[in-house]
Formats: sequence, C-alpha cells, structure tokens
Amino acid sequence: QVQLVESGGGLVQPGGSLRIACTASGLALMKYPVNWYRQAPEKEREVVVLQGYTDDSTTYADSVKGRFTISRDIVKKEAYLQMNSLKSEDTAIYFCNVKVFTTKWDDYWGQGIQVTVSS
Repeated sequence: QVQLVESGGGLVQPGGSLRIACTASGLALMKYPVNWYRQAPEKEREVVVLQGYTDDSTTYADSVKGRFTISRDIVKKEAYLQMNSLKSEDTAIYFCNVKVFTTKWDDYWGQGIQVTVSS
C-alpha cells in the first residue's frame, strides 16, 4: 500500500520561509516526479508545482514562481518544497502527489499539511 506523508508545515510570518517534505512508503519515491498542490480555505485544490513524467520539465504556478523551489534528497528519499517570501495568500493545506503509470495511471496523495502565513 502506497502512503505519502508531508511534514514541516506550520506557522510563519509574512516574508518568511518554510520547507515542507514528502516521504513515501510502498513506493520508490525517488523514481518518480513529485508534484505539489495546495488548497486554501473555501477554494479548490490548485497546482503549485508540476513535474514532467517523461522529461525533466518543472512548471511552477505563476503565483509562486520565483519564490518556491522543489528539490529532493536521494539519500534521505525525501522530496521538498522550499517556500520563500511567503505571503498570507500562500496559507493553505499543501499536498504532495505522485502519478505512476503502469497499465493505467495511479494517483497517490499525501494527507496534506497546513501552512499558515500570518503575523
């Protein structure tokens, strides 16, 4: 059974930074692109970062471009979303996501982690 788990969220002041991590069990996380989504209160889930499945492309939402960066630690088997210059509108639950294609697409999600940007 595949399980994704986010960690590292919390409360941060506007202008601050936070890094959230995604780990996996039942899945070789480092073999796959890791996408990031978020859902603000009373809003639909939206893409933060999408990684290409068959290429090395990385697409950031316009709202986070230049402020957010993804990375991974192969030794720790963790994927990261580094968030800098945080704004109140970045407040949301953040989800990591992995899409795996075998004979069909399987979509795996973490449970989400709260990021609150407030003074």
